[in-house]
Amino acid sequence: MKIVILDGYTENPGDLSWEGFEKLGELTVYDRTPAGQVAERIGGAEIVYTNKTPVTAQTLDACPGIKYIGVLATGYNIVDTQAAKARGIPVTNVPAYGTAAVGQFAIALLLEICHHIGHHDAAVKAGRWQECPDYCFWDYPLIELAGKTMGIIGLGRIGRNTGAIAKALGMRVIAYDTAECNEGRDIAEYVDLNTLYETSDVISLHCPLFPATEGMINKDSISKMKDGVIILNNSRGQLIVEQDLADALNSGKVCAAGLDVVSVEPITGGNPLLRASNCLITPHISWAPRESRARLMGIAVDNLKAFINGTPQNVVNGG
Repeated sequence: MKIVILDGYTENPGDLSWEGFEKLGELTVYDRTPAGQVAERIGGAEIVYTNKTPVTAQTLDACPGIKYIGVLATGYNIVDTQAAKARGIPVTNVPAYGTAAVGQFAIALLLEICHHIGHHDAAVKAGRWQECPDYCFWDYPLIELAGKTMGIIGLGRIGRNTGAIAKALGMRVIAYDTAECNEGRDIAEYVDLNTLYETSDVISLHCPLFPATEGMINKDSISKMKDGVIILNNSRGQLIVEQDLADALNSGKVCAAGLDVVSVEPITGGNPLLRASNCLITPHISWAPRESRARLMGIAVDNLKAFINGTPQNVVNGG
C-alpha cells in the first residue's frame, strides 16, 4: 500500500517521527506540494494525507487509485469531500488534538495585551530601566483581568478550556453557542449573542467557520460592544471583517485585538490589520506545540489503522 503525504513539514519539521505511517505502507513524504504537482505526486498511491494542500475533484479524476484521504488537521475544507464521497473515498480529520494548546494560546494573547511583556523585556534590554529615574516604568496601560467579563463565542472543547483558564484568573465567563450543554454550564453562563456583545470586556472567538459565522465580527456587531473591548481570535480568520476591525482599533472603540489567524494565510501585505493600532498578530501557531502535533500524528495514524481494519473513524463525508 502506497501512502503519500503532500505537505508534511508543518506537522513535522523534524522533531517527530513518521514511523507510525511507515509501518502501514510504503511512505513518501513531501515537505510541500505546489498545486500543479498534486496529481503527479499522488500518482498511484491509495492513501493520501494533506494539511493545507487542496485535493480537488480534478485531482480525484486524475488519480483513480485513491482509496482514502486523511487531513492532518481539524479543518477539512481543502478537500472536495462531496466529490470524494461520490467516488466512495472516505475523508477523515483529526479532531480535539489541540484543545489544551489552543485554549492556552488564547489566554497568552490576552495576557500579552494586558501586560505587553515582550515590549517591556525589549525595553529593559535596550537600557531604558537602568536609565529610569524611578524604580519602575511602563509604556502601556496595564490591565487586571479579575472581575472582568470574558465572552466566548463557541463553547466547544476549546472554548470551555479557554473559559476554565479565564475563570481561574478571576473572570466572569459568559458564552454564546447554538448547542448548549451541561459541560458548558459548568464553565459559563449561556447568553444570547447581543447580550454577549454588550456586556463582555473580552470577546474570544472559538466557533467554526460556517456561512452564519463568516464575518460575524463586523462594524454592526462591534457597534454593540463596550467601548474598549478586547477581541481575541485563534479560530478562523474569516470570522472577522478585517477592515471593520482595523477601523475600530484605530478609532479606539476596540482597545486591542489578539489574532493568531487572518482571512488569507500567509498574511498579505495589504491586510489592514498590519497597520491597525494595538493589534497583536501571530502566524497561526496556536496548534503547534510539539505535544499537540504529536497527538495529531497519533490520531492520524489511528485513523488509517481503523480504515485498514474496516472500521473507519473521524470520517467527515459519511452519511
